[in-house]
This record gives sequence, C-alpha cells and structure tokens, in this order.
Amino acid sequence: MRHARPAITLLALALLAACQSQPAAKSSAANEAEVAANMAAADAAAADATTLDTIQTRSKAEARTRTEYARAMLTAAPAPPPPAPMMTAGYVATQSPGLLSMPAEAANTERYAARDDNPVHRTTEQSVSTFSIDVDTGSYSNVRRMLRDGVRPPADAVRAEEFINYFDYRHPAPANRDTPFRVTTELAPAPWNSARQVLMIGIKGYDVAKATLPPANLVFLIDTSGSMDSPDKLPLLKQAFAQLVPQLRAQDRVSIVVYAGSAGLVLPPTPGDRHDDILGALERLQAGGSTNGGDGIRLAYSMAKQAFVKDGVNRVILATDGDFNVGTIDQGALETLVGDQRKSGVALTTLGFGQGNYNDAMAERLADVGDGNHAYIDTPQEARKVLVDEMQSTLLTIARDVKIQIEFNPAYVSEYRLIGYENRLLNREDFANDKVDAGDIGAGHQVTALYEITPTGSGADRLPSLRYGQAAAGGDATRGNGEIAHLALRYKAPGQERSRLIETPVKADTLTRTPGESFRFATAVAAYADLLRGGKHIDGWGWPEVAAAARDAQGDDRFGLRREFTGLVEQARQLAARDAREKGGTPAIASGE
Repeated sequence: MRHARPAITLLALALLAACQSQPAAKSSAANEAEVAANMAAADAAAADATTLDTIQTRSKAEARTRTEYARAMLTAAPAPPPPAPMMTAGYVATQSPGLLSMPAEAANTERYAARDDNPVHRTTEQSVSTFSIDVDTGSYSNVRRMLRDGVRPPADAVRAEEFINYFDYRHPAPANRDTPFRVTTELAPAPWNSARQVLMIGIKGYDVAKATLPPANLVFLIDTSGSMDSPDKLPLLKQAFAQLVPQLRAQDRVSIVVYAGSAGLVLPPTPGDRHDDILGALERLQAGGSTNGGDGIRLAYSMAKQAFVKDGVNRVILATDGDFNVGTIDQGALETLVGDQRKSGVALTTLGFGQGNYNDAMAERLADVGDGNHAYIDTPQEARKVLVDEMQSTLLTIARDVKIQIEFNPAYVSEYRLIGYENRLLNREDFANDKVDAGDIGAGHQVTALYEITPTGSGADRLPSLRYGQAAAGGDATRGNGEIAHLALRYKAPGQERSRLIETPVKADTLTRTPGESFRFATAVAAYADLLRGGKHIDGWGWPEVAAAARDAQGDDRFGLRREFTGLVEQARQLAARDAREKGGTPAIASGE
C-alpha cells in the first residue's frame, strides 16, 4: 500500500482541480461543504506528499549505502584498461555485471602512473646502473588506506622504493656538515633465495634541530573544490596543517592560497607566530566548485616570491586530491609550470588526500619536478609524522640533484636487479651531467636502495645463457681487487650548480651471513611490495615468510610503525585468500595485467 500513495496523491490533486473548475451555481451551504471537502482533500494530498518526500529521502539514503558498498566491491574487481598509455584508470561501475545501473558517483577514478618492475640485467652486457634518489613515501600510506578499507590496491599504486623509504633504518649520520650525508652499504644473502644476495645502500643526511632551522617562507596551497567535500579530504587537511602551525616562529612567514573554480588569497604573508590568525584562516575554509589547479599554483608561487627569504626555506605545500578539472589540466603543462618555477628557488611539496578520485600520478610527478617530496595523508597521525616529527626533512633541503651510479664487477656479479625506483632511472651519461634534474635530500632524511644480485658461478641466474654471448668472467676472481661493485654518488650543495662526487667500493669480503635488523626489515618490506604487485621476484616466499621476517626485526619500534606493518601484512594476506577463493586460482593481491 505504501507504494500506491504517490498515485493516490496525484488522483486527489486531480479531483481537487476538477472540483475547482465546476460552475459556481451552488448554494452557500453546498459551497461551504465543497470547500471543506476540498480542504480535506488538499490536507490528504499534502500528507501523501510528505510521505512521498520521506520515502524518497529514505530511498536516497539507501541508494547512498548501496553506492558505498558497491564502491568497496568495485575496487576489489580487476582494473579496466587505462584511458591513456601512461595512466592506470580507477574502477568504474560498468566493469561489474549487476551494477550497471549504479549512480555515476560509484565510479572510482583514482589515477596511477603505469610502471613495470625493473628487469634483471646481465652484468657482462650492462654493468652500470644509474638512478635518482627518491624520498617520497606517499605510496605506502595510500596503500595502507586501501588495505584498511578492505580494498585491493592496484599494482601501479605500489612503488617499492616508497615502501622501503617509509621506515627508519638508523643509517649512520655524517660526522659533520662538510659532507651533507653519509653513504653506507650492507651485503647479505637474499632471504627469499640464499643463492642470491641483496646489497643495501643507505644514505643519511645531517640533521638540524627545529629551533635552528633558517627562516621559512611557506605558502599553503589548498584545494577547496567540491571534490574536497569529504571527511578524509578538507577536514583532515585542516587537522594536518593545524599540527604544523604551532611549530612556526616569528621569523617564519605563512601565506594561504586556495583554488576552486578560480584561485584566491585567503591569508597574505603573515608572521609564523600569529598562530590564531593562521588557524582561523584555515578553519574558515569550505569546499565547493570545480578545480582550477593551474591558477592556484601560479598565485602560490607569486606569494612565495613576494615573501622570498634569501638563504631560507621557500616552499609551496600543495594539499589536494589532484582532481584538476578546469583551467590548466594537462599534466605535461603543469609539470612545465612547476619546473620553470623551481628555478626561482621555491620548492614544491605535495600532500595527497582522499579516495575515489585521487590523482596520485599528478601529485607525485609535480613534487618530483618541483624539487620537493610527496606524501599521502590518511590519518592525523600520518600528518604529524610528515609535518611535525619530520618537519626538518620535509622543509629544509641540504643536498640537491642527488644521483647514484653503481658499476658491478662481472667477476663477482652475474646478474643484478634494482628494486623499485622505476620512474627514477637515468641514462648512464646523465650521472655527470649537472643539467639533469634529480631528487633532493632534506635535513635528517635517509634514502635506502636495494639491489638483488646473483653471484657469478652460483647457478642461480634468472636469465638463460646466450649461445653467442661472452664467456663467464668468474675465472678471474682477483679482477677489481676483491670489489663486487663500485658506488658513486653526485650531489649539489644548496645554491650551487656544480655537483660534487662521493665514491666508495663494495668489497666481496663484507658479505655477512648474519645481517642486521635494518637489513632484515628492509628486505621484508621489499618482499611485501613485490607480493602486492604479484609476487614475481621473491621465489618461494609468501605472506607467512614476510610476516615472520618483519616480526623478527621489530627492534626499537618507537612509534609502532613496524608493528603496524606486520598487521598490514596480515590484512593483505586475508585479501589474497579472498581473491583466491573468488578466482579459484593462486592467491595474489595484484598483478600487472
């Protein structure tokens, strides 16, 4: 009967209109009776209309619930083909049978740059590996968000180097500031295959106490478009910046620029110790409108130049879900804009927020070309980690354009593979070319890189032998004076255009059968990232082995991040088991397909 009420209402209204259209040749009593009847009919119609509104409101609420459920289920489905060669699209409702009628808001349009794992190289064919360092961590916290939501992360969302660099491995710091960082190595058997080895390279920058940081000129560039109207976006963004504000001092300057359909200045350059003014400006922000990111970036750099601090920290901090949809929206054009602006001495840090339409590819790339770093904020705790606990490394750059080049000795190394850094690879000749941009290191920052290597003559080679290839070099174990590799590193001091060179050999006799806690945890994280991408490179290792290795290397886990990691491994394992049950195949979280 409830479903029939809208029709009854329409009938009552029609009868009322018909009565009103009849000739008025009636007695006064009849008219009063008719009026009373008409009023009763109108009241009944109004009551039915109210009931209809209630039903429609309830239906909309139920539809939202179904949409939210569908979104979670859709993200567990295989990703559709990418819309462009360099992008992996999100998940859309039309990809899942039975959900074709779902509302458009059910579509997940998150975007991730496509990448393939680094290949295995034969040392006799290509003995030199060159790449730029990377201090980003956004991929790890973004994938953590997905796993906590019970969602399978797409393979391209997983960047192994950002997983590895999320954690502190206590690499030794330099003795003084004459050299801004110290390079160390550790060589041990690969935990997933003892016939192979892993070479860990650690870089640690000198640290600076917060109180001694040079004056900072910061521009908060905040996305206030309609897509940011979600608890995990603008409200969380406000909480994030609110944690940074109390750290600011009188010598610092803060500006706030917002952008939606157009860009606007919310707070002109303001002394950092005026905390109430800054917090008040943040609190008044509201979301609405389309997203003109290009205009916002231009205005933010203009404010940064206006308040520029010589020999200080000059940085734009862009907080967004990356959903630029009006104005300059081409990623290449935005990269050019940011790349041109970095020459003025203003760096760009990007902070990603939210889900559903998050443009990871845009946020990460803009930070790369802007001489900054990229992080993803999924909780207030992550905001504190990035903007408070790691404030020095986030804001103060101590070395620019840091590049690593390692040459492997074929007398000891038959094959090698760099784990991660796929979008940071450089040509061999780029290493000594100071015009080629590379990653920067902040105060106290550390960078960790892992190579899996196959010793010559071990029989553990991944590549098939060549019919006409060079003969194995294993007969001359003295070549290279016992060095398995030679590591070189280039960097520029802030404000300088000529790079400096650091070199160190990696000796074969440094191989240890009892690797340290940091080595063991770093390799567990690398294996975890590999499993999330399909598990192609870690031989017989699976989720139980990764979890056991991580638990065995907890160490002094001050902030509980390593313990949290073991929990994420278990969540990933459960999702893998679910996928296996649904697909009837081998458990896997994601694949490159």
